[in-house]
Amino acid sequence: MSFSQYGPLCTEVYDHTKKIGQSLNGDLDYYQNKLKHCKGRILEAMAGSGRVLIPLLESGLQVDGMDYSRDMLASCRQRCEERGLAANLYESNLQELALPHKYEAILIPGGSFLLIEDRQQSVQALKRLYEHLEPGGRLLLDLFLPDPNFEAGRLEGISTFHLPDGDTITLENRLVEADLFSQSKVNHLKYEKWRNGTLIQTELQRFALRWYGVEEFKLLLESIGFTDVNVSADFEHGKQPSSSKQTFVYEAVKN
Repeated sequence: MSFSQYGPLCTEVYDHTKKIGQSLNGDLDYYQNKLKHCKGRILEAMAGSGRVLIPLLESGLQVDGMDYSRDMLASCRQRCEERGLAANLYESNLQELALPHKYEAILIPGGSFLLIEDRQQSVQALKRLYEHLEPGGRLLLDLFLPDPNFEAGRLEGISTFHLPDGDTITLENRLVEADLFSQSKVNHLKYEKWRNGTLIQTELQRFALRWYGVEEFKLLLESIGFTDVNVSADFEHGKQPSSSKQTFVYEAVKN
């Protein structure tokens, strides 16, 4: 069985459902406020197709983007060009990050850090992020906990997306693996694109998540060398985490 990694159909759905400048539960406003005084370079890691990156560029900040999906980067590049924006966009994964610049701030919105399935690779990714920050630079990211209903084989949803050109994409989401001990789960996402009632394209994605306890991730950041690690809930600065259904927002500083 061959799987895609954020391929063309996934990117189309992503672009359709996550518009440029769309704030997810307040995340865009939060990050804009946190970054508005930056004078140096900012990196959005795992930038996708530009939902957050483009508004930051439009506000006058100097922002680079990075993602491991070629299709996502192509969409982001096209959207930047349509708006007359110039952005440095890099194709890489976090574990092998080797960019030519150091950054005043690095952000990872949307819980995307959880997409690094292997724990050792996630540790390596944090080390690479640390190395790409200037002294005193900040790492900003958000995480969440999954739905605790771990019934392997469970169909978690079927969605239909009607695209502007008249085509339709259906998405079937099925949980296939769940391991509480390793704090990981795997879903299979099946995208099917339809035109005038005929199936014209199919894409199967292996979608893995590895999650962290609130204090666990704080300790992990500190083990890398980050200091002044602050955790807030639901994009409200200073709000203490109190529920597994919240989003947990981390801010950490490189010495």
